[in-house]
Amino acid sequence: MAFISYYFHWSNSEVAALEHSARRRWCSEISSINTALTPSEKQNKKEKSLRDINFSPRM
Repeated sequence: MAFISYYFHWSNSEVAALEHSARRRWCSEISSINTALTPSEKQNKKEKSLRDINFSPRM
């Protein structure tokens, strides 16, 4: 819950109101965003912005 609260600035009560599966999905989405924004050792060291990333919704 702290992971979601930290990144989305949601209160504990807002995060607690989510179903467990929704919290897991949000954690996965946040991790995907972090991975996409973090330059890898093999790639160009230029930082990316959210606008540079093509996100497709997962179901």
